[in-house]
Amino acid sequence: MDIPPQPLMPEPADHISLLIVLSGPSGVGKDFLLSRLRASGRPYHLAVTATTRSMRGGERDGVDYHFVSGERFESMIANEELLEWANVFGNYYGVPKSQVVDALGRGQDVILKIDVQGAATVRKLAPDALFIFLAPPSEAELERRLRGRRSETADVLRTRIEQARHELQEAETFDYTIVHHTDATDEAALEIEDIIRHERRRNPPRVVAL
Repeated sequence: MDIPPQPLMPEPADHISLLIVLSGPSGVGKDFLLSRLRASGRPYHLAVTATTRSMRGGERDGVDYHFVSGERFESMIANEELLEWANVFGNYYGVPKSQVVDALGRGQDVILKIDVQGAATVRKLAPDALFIFLAPPSEAELERRLRGRRSETADVLRTRIEQARHELQEAETFDYTIVHHTDATDEAALEIEDIIRHERRRNPPRVVAL
């Protein structure tokens, strides 16, 4: 089912913004799920990751990722412009800090889509953030998805599969785990929205300071 667009409602004066970290192993469908959350029309700020990897078919610069040169990324590291960053299989990935701080200051909930290593870094900086782990139905299904992408060499693919198996063991360190079936992405998106609504009623609230 499609998620119907929702009207953008102003937040109450006492609204406290949430920092939501959506993570999981490579191939679990984080990008696809994020696109469904974007289509919902809810007033989230979906943080856009900067990367030095090449653009894949169907991706849009500034929407799916900020595609930058290695020189530009290293300048961002040197100038401490990134909330977190990592070198993954020879490519840099990182979240520009300013967009997150600005959105939280505007009263928007911010969703970060990052890998498990990046989530561990953010946990040190913002332990009161909301951490959601996206898991596959099984290891076999995750391996099938990774092989089906056909976007890496055999050696890189083998390394990704091994790392994904290791990352699945980190699910217990997250606040929530959602099993993502590829034919039920809308349901997974709605589950995330239910979690966010539940967390809004949390007492005491999660207060994030970056």
